[in-house]
Amino acid sequence: MGDDGEGTAVTGLDRLASVNLNLLVPLLALLEERSVTRAAERVGLSQPAMSHALTRMRRLFGDDLVVRQGTGVTLTPRALELIAPLRGALRQTAHVVNLPSFDPAKDRRVITVALTTSTAFVVGPRLARLVAERAPHATLRLRTFTVPAEATFTDRGVDVVLLSEGHSSPYPRERLYDDRCVVVAAPDTPPEATALELLTTQPHVVVDTDRRVFPYSVLEDNGIPYRVGLLSSDFLLVPYLVASAGGVALLRHRVATAMRALADLRIEEFPFPLPALGIDMVWNPRLTDQYFVEWLRALLFDVATSL
Repeated sequence: MGDDGEGTAVTGLDRLASVNLNLLVPLLALLEERSVTRAAERVGLSQPAMSHALTRMRRLFGDDLVVRQGTGVTLTPRALELIAPLRGALRQTAHVVNLPSFDPAKDRRVITVALTTSTAFVVGPRLARLVAERAPHATLRLRTFTVPAEATFTDRGVDVVLLSEGHSSPYPRERLYDDRCVVVAAPDTPPEATALELLTTQPHVVVDTDRRVFPYSVLEDNGIPYRVGLLSSDFLLVPYLVASAGGVALLRHRVATAMRALADLRIEEFPFPLPALGIDMVWNPRLTDQYFVEWLRALLFDVATSL
């Protein structure tokens, strides 16, 4: 019989038949968690069973895969090469065997969205309402952060991170909605005053951080004088303080318009050109339920459309 392409493929399948494919799921968990204990918990194995599986994985690949380093472990170059193709192969396998797809009418999972407090203020109410309507047995969890770390994107339970354009991500991102910076002022400021006049004559209410938020560098680059009158450690207190105590502040437009429903605010456009301040979706790369991802992605776009 000739050595054609079909014969080669069959030989490859014959070899694959001798491999214990049950090792691949715990292997991916180990490579992603970089911890025998956490990987064992994730796939429902005891720690001794996971250690035994690691021994067999090492024998299968002819590589140590994970190496102890101090109090933790590090992945070998071969292990790092395995993560992406292994993740893709297991996702395809899940589709082939037709695992039960996500059914929003029956599913009781906890849906976890990581985001800043200001983004939660904008999208949280509408998101909660749509989840309650479309997945009545599910629970929505909003997990807030100030500055994302790498673990923010892969923490157990996190499905998607809503990330400001100003923050970097190690994973692909997709724009959810656009935003911009605006000037907010107390309602009793002179009605004839322009945004620029408000910025130069009114005391500023700002977030108490080591450095000013981005638009302030634009004011400084244009030689615009301003005075900080009040510092707040809580971002969402800023518009409330402006409305109640006076002054001026720089906020995202969608935060300002949402807050205006709770406090009387004057909103003016920022007087200098600025780049967009969009919010992106970054999906947990370990999330394998594509049916659920597609459902939640569509729901988030419905939230954005209604803003």
